[in-house]
Amino acid sequence: MTKGERQLRNRAVRIANFSGYLGDRRSAFDEAMAGDPVDVLVGDYLAEITMAGVSAALDADRQALAGFSVGYFLEQICPHLAAVAEHDLKIVVNAGAFDPAGLAERVRAAAAHAGVELDVAHVEGDGVLHRLEDLRAAGYDLAHLDTRAPLDELAGEPIAANAYLGGWGITAALREGADIVVCGRVTDASLVTGPTAWWHDWGREDWDRLAGAVVAGHIIECGAQAAGGNFAGFTRLPGMLRPGFPIAEIAADGGSVITKHGADEGAVTVDTVTAQLVYEIQGPHYLNPDVTVDMGSVRLRQAGRDRVQVSPVTGAPPPPTTKVAIYAPAGYQIGITTHLTGLDVEEKAGLLERQVRRIAAEAAVDELVVGRHGTPVTDPRTQDEATIGFRVAAAAERPEPLQRLSRETQSLGLSSIPGFMGVESAGPKRRIDYWPGLLPQEVLDHKTVLQDGRRIAIDSPKTEPFHGQPVHPEPEPPPPTPTERVPLGRIAYARSGDKGGNSNLGIWTDVPEAWPWLRAALTTSELRRLLPETENLTIVRYEFPHLRAVHFVLCGLLGNAGSSNLRLDVIGKAVGEHVRARLVDVPAALLAAAP
Repeated sequence: MTKGERQLRNRAVRIANFSGYLGDRRSAFDEAMAGDPVDVLVGDYLAEITMAGVSAALDADRQALAGFSVGYFLEQICPHLAAVAEHDLKIVVNAGAFDPAGLAERVRAAAAHAGVELDVAHVEGDGVLHRLEDLRAAGYDLAHLDTRAPLDELAGEPIAANAYLGGWGITAALREGADIVVCGRVTDASLVTGPTAWWHDWGREDWDRLAGAVVAGHIIECGAQAAGGNFAGFTRLPGMLRPGFPIAEIAADGGSVITKHGADEGAVTVDTVTAQLVYEIQGPHYLNPDVTVDMGSVRLRQAGRDRVQVSPVTGAPPPPTTKVAIYAPAGYQIGITTHLTGLDVEEKAGLLERQVRRIAAEAAVDELVVGRHGTPVTDPRTQDEATIGFRVAAAAERPEPLQRLSRETQSLGLSSIPGFMGVESAGPKRRIDYWPGLLPQEVLDHKTVLQDGRRIAIDSPKTEPFHGQPVHPEPEPPPPTPTERVPLGRIAYARSGDKGGNSNLGIWTDVPEAWPWLRAALTTSELRRLLPETENLTIVRYEFPHLRAVHFVLCGLLGNAGSSNLRLDVIGKAVGEHVRARLVDVPAALLAAAP
């Protein structure tokens, strides 16, 4: 590093996100290039359900599956290649998916065609499908992250298997002069930790600093969510037609400021950042391949308009293992939708359900979920106001029973309920089981491949055994006081999501006086009352006092995973909004203090 580079990097690195998932707003790259100056652009395209969806779509063509990458990343970047070079921007993406080497080569070709000199590297070693047999023969059982069952219990034959890599491969590429780094399955936060460690020249055991970068990465990884997207308090935010994408300004000590491009819509507040912090975590210890983060050490402060200060946090060595996402075919599934209109909704739903169940039994469907969703308004002014949905979801080992179910449900058009509109059917489509296995980091072949073909081996980190999440005792009941029965959402926000078959649910309040009541009221038993479908599930409860948040892990709510369950909300995104709509007894004095 030259003297000039050292002086430059005395300041915080500015890292802007432009993608939160495969299918996110494609114009976000254009917006980032036209926005405020930054040092690094990062794009996250992958998720558990994304990889499962790709596996399902390409199951019949294993060669295409092995060569899949996010092609539209090229469409995003190609118009800006000259500007990327001119402004010395760094770009880090996981758009490589199953073929980071192939995508990196296409980016090089695009740059050459445009006459732009850009150094492109890629990170590999996450793909372990070809090694599964040897790993199992060597005694690695790839135990399930939650159940600890061995991989032998997975029914189907795996068609994809990718380990979650840390950020040091990205760091190595940038240290060797790469301008663009293409990754496959690195952790979402690694897209940020990698360039931050490069910028500040951190070492492998700078645990607190690395933990701070993981927190910043976790906040901005899901695109516009940190700037108001999917936020329970969206009605209080300005300009929500097209909320902007977040920027993390990460200092040398690991502390950060979360902001956005000044001209973008949306807002960055303590609550929009809190929503992202409690999203898709599994407890106070946030496990990353490079560091374990103490999420209880996070402090937030509004530091100006659209600027939230995130304090330096506490980190520790990571666990010896990392997660391996394994996908296997598990038969087929189908979704069928129709509608119910007007009076006698219960009776109409009952008749239609009995008819569908008879058809399903005759067709020998393996799994079936039938039910209505919604409630028609009283004295509806329009037909739409009088109409609710009726949904059928089913699964079977082969597609033929599902095809029969769809065909014969459609044949009910003249022999079912009054007002029958016909049905819409999607499928049958491949059903994919997801298995989150565990594998020691030391057995991974984590490498950085540079533009000139040199390959840099990335050593596994120093680790410490993980002894599980801390246990937070159930609180005592809140003291008796005059209350009003209102929706929980009057006093609290929520955000929910998925991790494998578990749904996580974070509930917090922006009213400081309400925190003692919220933590005391939201016991595990109360949550079971609010969410009756969790009655027979294991629920793990945690508290984050500095965020004024209670966090629940709802084990098994999503079955094996979002890719194979038959719920309407397959990845648990609306669980939090359901809970906020439930009625609870809130002290009247707190309601008076609520905004």
